[in-house]
Amino acid sequence: MPTCRRKRVVLTQPSDSLLKSLKTNPDRDVFYLHQTGEIFETYEAYAARMSFYRLKQFQCEVTGKSGLDYFQALASERSEAETLHSRFSEPLKPAILKAVQFQVVGRLDHLVESVFERFKDRYFKGERVLIDLNGIKYYGQVHTVYPPKYSTDVAARDANKPDAEGAEQGAPRPIDIEEPHQIYGDLKTPVKEVNARDDPFLYYYWVLLTDLERDKSDKNKSGKPSDGSEMVGSLMEVQCGRMSRDRLSFSKSILRRFIRDCVDRDAAVASPWTVKPAIAQRYGVISSMTEDTRITVEAIKKGEHDKRKKVWEDKDGPPNKKHKKMTAAQEEKAKAAALKRDREAQEKLDQQRLAREEAERIAAEKKKKKPIRYPTEDLDVRLTDKDIKAGMKLKRPVPTSHALPFNHIPGVFESFLMTWNFLVVYGQPLHLSPFTLDEFEHAIKHTDIDIPCALLAEVHSTLIYNLRTVPFARHSAVLSLLQRKEQLGAEGLEDEEYLGVNTDQLSAAMSDTGNNWERVPLRHAEGREGWEEALIGCLKDHATRENFPRMREILTKLLFAPDPNEVPEHHEPSPSSSRDPSLELTPTPQRLSVVSTPRERYRNLPVQDRIAILSFMVNLAISSKAIHQHMESCEEQLTALRKEKIEVNRTKKQYAEEMNILLGEAKEGAVDEDIKMDDPSDVSDVPASDNGSDSGRSKKSASKSKDLRQKAQLAHSKQREAARAKQASVKQAMAEHRRLDEEVNKIERRLEAIEREFRKLLGGVRVKPMGKDRFYNRIWWFDGLGSSNLIGSGGAAQYGAGRIFIQGPSEFDLALMMRRTDDEVPVQMRRLEEEGQEGMLGPGDWAVYSDTEELDEFLTWLNPKGHRELALKQALGKWWIHISAGIRRRMQDLNLLAKLPEARRSARTKVAPDITREAYMLWTNRRAINAT
Repeated sequence: MPTCRRKRVVLTQPSDSLLKSLKTNPDRDVFYLHQTGEIFETYEAYAARMSFYRLKQFQCEVTGKSGLDYFQALASERSEAETLHSRFSEPLKPAILKAVQFQVVGRLDHLVESVFERFKDRYFKGERVLIDLNGIKYYGQVHTVYPPKYSTDVAARDANKPDAEGAEQGAPRPIDIEEPHQIYGDLKTPVKEVNARDDPFLYYYWVLLTDLERDKSDKNKSGKPSDGSEMVGSLMEVQCGRMSRDRLSFSKSILRRFIRDCVDRDAAVASPWTVKPAIAQRYGVISSMTEDTRITVEAIKKGEHDKRKKVWEDKDGPPNKKHKKMTAAQEEKAKAAALKRDREAQEKLDQQRLAREEAERIAAEKKKKKPIRYPTEDLDVRLTDKDIKAGMKLKRPVPTSHALPFNHIPGVFESFLMTWNFLVVYGQPLHLSPFTLDEFEHAIKHTDIDIPCALLAEVHSTLIYNLRTVPFARHSAVLSLLQRKEQLGAEGLEDEEYLGVNTDQLSAAMSDTGNNWERVPLRHAEGREGWEEALIGCLKDHATRENFPRMREILTKLLFAPDPNEVPEHHEPSPSSSRDPSLELTPTPQRLSVVSTPRERYRNLPVQDRIAILSFMVNLAISSKAIHQHMESCEEQLTALRKEKIEVNRTKKQYAEEMNILLGEAKEGAVDEDIKMDDPSDVSDVPASDNGSDSGRSKKSASKSKDLRQKAQLAHSKQREAARAKQASVKQAMAEHRRLDEEVNKIERRLEAIEREFRKLLGGVRVKPMGKDRFYNRIWWFDGLGSSNLIGSGGAAQYGAGRIFIQGPSEFDLALMMRRTDDEVPVQMRRLEEEGQEGMLGPGDWAVYSDTEELDEFLTWLNPKGHRELALKQALGKWWIHISAGIRRRMQDLNLLAKLPEARRSARTKVAPDITREAYMLWTNRRAINAT
């Protein structure tokens, strides 16, 4: 059994309520851990136990390996046990297990030592042994064991010699019934005493020689009679002096591992070693104590308890050497002394307990005061007064969820966002120009049949062209509906109807629509005319009830219309319904009885059905060859960008080092110019003497002074030339420094371009959130991915969504937070305090930040002392320029669109707005292939 912190791991037993449910509610759902067989009532208990088993803190009890999880330790123990039991001699196992059963031995090492000494010279029938005959060793198998009573009777041994021809057919021999080596009993009995009763050296063994042992270094393999091979196959009579066991099958270390794997012992003092029940049953070992054994074990336990009690009493005071009968007064005095000793001992224990509690209290205070190393787990970080004074926000700004399109219908916004992201990211292989999320929203809401929406037509057409390359089954939707009808008929139920249309009517309408969808040209120049019918054909060959659960509902709405005489009067959506959310709530007629065309019926299809169709087609398109090739191309380009980034950074570092050198040279030149040069006029003439006798000397002095002036002028001219050369060198160094500075600026701009390109290509491989906050909410920014750009021509900012989205924590992350029980403030209370009731998001919930001010407050709320929020803040800071520019650009576009209807409004006439000037209607697909 694996151990954790030197204690065996005890498996969790089923609770009383589960045991009662076995009788009252046997069909109750439970959580079953198949590796251990444990059963749990709740998922939290199951996950907590599984998390405990996954910790790297378990140890294999057999090998001693540590740092394993529970399952690795269990596998290691099983592997070692299989190896051990395959090596250990099988006939020796029951004898050893019988010998150790109910033995009271303190340490396992002492038990192993006693067993080894008793069995090292004793062999059993069927054992594989080594026989030494005149220096030549043979492998053999014990055939017959003769107890000491046969040691002097050679004739009796020969009489039991097996007949080679009919040994198996003869009657059982008496020697086979006798049990050899009757040495069971107390292992504390000395080996000499045991051998005196049953001497192993008086045993004789008939051994069948099976093979010749050869060393790896043995070169005598000629097969001559002198090598001893002629003895192989013969039956020899030997004693234990010539016999031995292979060290790989019997040694103290192997024996220790075998006993430790097969026996167990309670933690109480003087508890006996007992063989595990399953192993005892397998090898025929008695599992219940006999009365004599029980009395012996109880006596040993009592002796151990008395011994410990005596040691404890000796610590208080040694007994008198002479034990005399005490008088009544002496007894009273002895009782008083005993009470005094007990009282003093109790006071000593109380003092020790108080000292221990004080030490624990001091240690706990030191542990609390121990400084925390940041960053750490986000939920362990709490704002202090100092942080609040520094400007950090306690409460997160509440993101809006009502501003998200279609968010009032569960799951629709997420499908809508996923579909738009796929179409934009893989715009290049789909031949589709990028468009914003707002344009896609308005296109989904478009209902005017007289003014077709190019964006809707292009999106559906490109997906239809792509799905032509994905394998499909003809009429899979029809077959799926017919199979459902047959299944209901087999169960005795009537056919299902939806809005008054049964399976046969729907199948007949489907068979007449979109049959040649994979060959019908949907030309861009013709406005993709016929894409609605091709859509029906695509769904008919790709969809089934399993992969598209809403298939029947949507196909019925696309192929059938209500009877005009039965349709109740209701408000028709206006031409500007692309901005009117009432489309989503338009009531659907109760019965559809007239066969119609998809082109006429698509405008009445609710937005959730339109998004469901696109989401289904996108999920199929992921497996297409064009998308896979694009992913592989992105991976190759990412590798090339990584290499280029390394080279560019290396060049930038080299330029920076050269600029530092040039800057140092320029500083040295500036210092040299400040040094004052010697003026040749400082060399003064030697004054002439008034004495005429000194005239010759004065002429000589004047000549010498003239020479000095000439030399000084020459040195000064050289110094000036050197200074001019130095100044020219400084100017050249500064010019080179400016040139390198410009190169570094170019490199930095290239690095920024590489980062943008890297983000685009990475979006074509996988889309990941920017990060998570302290409560595991995921932050998404979708701009600049795939075929979209962050910067347009002329450096203008571009956007796709122009917002920061927040997705609630996953169910796993939420369960992880709820398992935190050591916090002073529960996580749920903390979420209410820091997020607010409106800002708390659950699994599958979405919200958005559409304003830079809200996003600034959100960045201020993020605490960089936590791992997740530090990484999130760094990621948002890295792209902050583009994030804020995209948000501002989107707000400008929305404000401009809001002003256009006011400018066109007339005071006298009320004219419906011209939707052809809407942004989503002005979108054109510049990547369309005109030939198709």
